[in-house]
Amino acid sequence: MATTKVVRVRTPGGVEQFEIADVELPPPADGEIRLRQTAIGVNYVDVYQRSGLYPMPPANIPGVEGVGVVAGVGPHVTSISVGDRVAYAGAPVGAYASERNLPAWRAIQLPSALSDVQVASVFVKGITAHMLLHRVYPVGSGTTILAHSAAGGLGQLLTRWAVHLGATVIGTVGSEAKAEIARQAGARHVIVGRDADFAARVAELTNGRGVDVAYDGVGGATLAKTLACVRPFGVVASIGQSGGPIPPLDVLDLGPRRSLMLARPSVMAYMNDTAAYAVAAEAVLTAIAGDVLRVTGKAYRLSEAGQAHAELESGRTSGALYLEV
Repeated sequence: MATTKVVRVRTPGGVEQFEIADVELPPPADGEIRLRQTAIGVNYVDVYQRSGLYPMPPANIPGVEGVGVVAGVGPHVTSISVGDRVAYAGAPVGAYASERNLPAWRAIQLPSALSDVQVASVFVKGITAHMLLHRVYPVGSGTTILAHSAAGGLGQLLTRWAVHLGATVIGTVGSEAKAEIARQAGARHVIVGRDADFAARVAELTNGRGVDVAYDGVGGATLAKTLACVRPFGVVASIGQSGGPIPPLDVLDLGPRRSLMLARPSVMAYMNDTAAYAVAAEAVLTAIAGDVLRVTGKAYRLSEAGQAHAELESGRTSGALYLEV
């Protein structure tokens, strides 16, 4: 029985609930591999897991993606070999560890041209962007989108990929410094300020028509305001609540007058679809290799997971965060 160093949650709550521990790691079971991790992506879903909003398995180890080298394979694993460099995303939760076991089908082999950090900074966020741009609302030439938090990790990737597909992006950010980051990612228009009347500005920028699709990961009171930004028969995708719980919505806020469609897509559910996962993972790696998807990253040690969470929640960061092992 081997041991692995993990970051786990004593009880749901703030970052003070994190603890470092050495735990026993059994041999990989039938259909599993053991991965010696080198980089672990930090995502807002990890914050939801730590806080208790999303339940975790009994081990209480958060995290849904990582990159590393295969250190062992269980029975009946033929697609992956010891020494392969792979990435993974999705369930089972438990990425905040130096080594871990996971289903072999989750492991996506990496081309040598892509670094561990490149992939760990982008993988889950890139798959999320793939889901939003291809499954939730097919984005292409002539599409106009609204992306909140456009300087964040997901926001930058969503913007870059949407522009690559021919879309026009309107982004919202909290500061002028972040506005420049959003513009560099390709946003045509950037609305600055946490208290900005972004609905009025979107109406002005679209000559009163509204955008085709809006992506709102802020939640709180922002989602209701976002509804006013979308054209009739357009889509609002609610993808998080970094700004607080979302108040109840009246169905009349959607229609018939506005004739809106509201989506509440889960990237975890998307990645549990084996066919969708394979397609999205390949598309993301191809986009990274083609420089369509790239984002600045900030590294933390595994033991600094609490600091990474605190800075992510505070809104002080831009780009992607990852843990080095």
